[in-house]
Amino acid sequence: MLTSERPFRPIKSARADVLELARPIAELPRLDVRRGVVPSACVPEATARLPAGRIGGRLLLVLAPILALTALTAALVLGAWLLDRREMLVAAAGAGLVLALLAIVSLYGQVRQRQSAQRSWGNVEARIGDIVEAAMDPIVTVDEQQTILVFNAAAEKVFAWPRAAVIGQPLSKLIPERFHDRHKAHIARFGSTGTTTRRMGGQAVLTALRATGEEFPIEASISQHSEDGRKRFTVILRDISERLRDEIRLAQSEARLRGVLDSAMDAIITIDDRQHIVLFNTAAEAMFGCSQKDAVGAPLNWLIPDRFRTAHGEHVRSFGETQTSTRRMGAQRIVTGLRRNGDEFPIDASISQLSAGGGKFFTVILRDVTERVRAEEALRRSTEELRELGEAAHEAREQEKSRISRELHDELGQALTALQMDVAWFRQRTPQGEPALAAKLDRMDALLNTTVAATRRIAGELRPLMLDDLGLLPAIEWLMDVFTQRTGVECELKLSDDELNLSDSQASVVFRVIQESLNNVAKHAHASRVEVRIDRHAGGLNVSVHDDGVGFTPQDPRKLNSFGLLGLRERASMLGGQAIVTSSPGKGTRVEVSFPIGKHVSAP
Repeated sequence: MLTSERPFRPIKSARADVLELARPIAELPRLDVRRGVVPSACVPEATARLPAGRIGGRLLLVLAPILALTALTAALVLGAWLLDRREMLVAAAGAGLVLALLAIVSLYGQVRQRQSAQRSWGNVEARIGDIVEAAMDPIVTVDEQQTILVFNAAAEKVFAWPRAAVIGQPLSKLIPERFHDRHKAHIARFGSTGTTTRRMGGQAVLTALRATGEEFPIEASISQHSEDGRKRFTVILRDISERLRDEIRLAQSEARLRGVLDSAMDAIITIDDRQHIVLFNTAAEAMFGCSQKDAVGAPLNWLIPDRFRTAHGEHVRSFGETQTSTRRMGAQRIVTGLRRNGDEFPIDASISQLSAGGGKFFTVILRDVTERVRAEEALRRSTEELRELGEAAHEAREQEKSRISRELHDELGQALTALQMDVAWFRQRTPQGEPALAAKLDRMDALLNTTVAATRRIAGELRPLMLDDLGLLPAIEWLMDVFTQRTGVECELKLSDDELNLSDSQASVVFRVIQESLNNVAKHAHASRVEVRIDRHAGGLNVSVHDDGVGFTPQDPRKLNSFGLLGLRERASMLGGQAIVTSSPGKGTRVEVSFPIGKHVSAP
């Protein structure tokens, strides 16, 4: 039997020592190995994310030696107590010492792990705090009693409350009094649900209260979580005062625009890039006989006759490819629309385009020109009738002039010639001693010569016989010779073609234009030279009379009973042409008449 010099200690005292050594083990955090749950305060973040099986295996690996030594120590103590063997007590004390060392090492590791987890959690809290503090939207967290726990910088700015004045205060401090009960009930109902987050107030806008007492609209979303068995509610807010003001201004602008569109007398239709109607004003409803409800969303082809739909669609597409913002629609002045009852009608249209929201919109402004087209058609018919009447009057006038000219030339001319012959007969038979009678016959002969010349001149001005007998060019040359003889003004004729081959009506108009122009030169121009030019070109004829006289201002009011230029325009109009008069003071005057040669007007 082994002996020892150490004094004997009672079994009860030894058992107390063992229990003291084992106390650190009992103070270790409780481990639920079956569920694989480890308190987050005891392990770092990386360990907390390990699977339950791996965590349990690692814990068993760490605790197995401690459990084995604990069992060995208990067995030695029990044996020493039963067998009264000191050797076993010594062995138990050594095992206890080793057990104590292992427990100390394990506790040190656990403390380090706990400190690491706390540092990680502190870092996470710091990062979350920074995010909350830097958020642009107000963030408020309350507990189950709706006491404010978190109030970030954005909330201070929006609510105009300093954080110190709000933390620990009821949330009702930020809500108008009339909404207190409703808001409290809302949070209570939300807390009883399993929903983690949702929008507050549904689609409605909520109302908050600033420190100044000013109410303002907000949007809010709420979330909930649990901490230490107590619920926390976090609300993220957004001040939408500016947005609501913008929406109000936009609504007012849209209302004004709608008022303008509905009061417009012209139809206004907007289509998208698929050419479907998105806007249809009141005037368009009346014009097309289609309600706005039926028109919006319908294709624009509804309002276009079948034969024009392809061309119209292509026109809109090609316009959309250009950079032009607006232009008139259609190559012609008038396009055709289609009412819902099938009636076609003329419209005047302009189109504009606008890019918005990634697409293009085309707005067409339409005007029903049915009455205008009718008026224009009536005016055209009236003008045509007046032209025909003018042609008939001109023809009658020319015929009358021709008749009078021929009567003057034939009948009066023959009578005057007969009188001249009679005077000559009397002159031959007058006695030599009758000077008074001879003088009387001389005066009669001179008067007859003057009368014959005047008759020929008047007959020629009415209608020169050579115009009918010899043609236009000899008649013009005779007219210019007479003009030069009468006024002393040099007159030159220039021709691009000696063979004009004009109809009688065209030749008559050309002659009258030149005649009237020369008369105007003689009366008003004070010119020293006149140039008459006749140029033939492809399909037409140009006649111009240019003088170097004093000129005038064409925009000046027409003198009373002065119809010279008006007559020129009327004569040109009868041939389907036009007369242009250009002049300026000191630079002479140019009268230019052009008309198509193929245009036929009945001969005078």
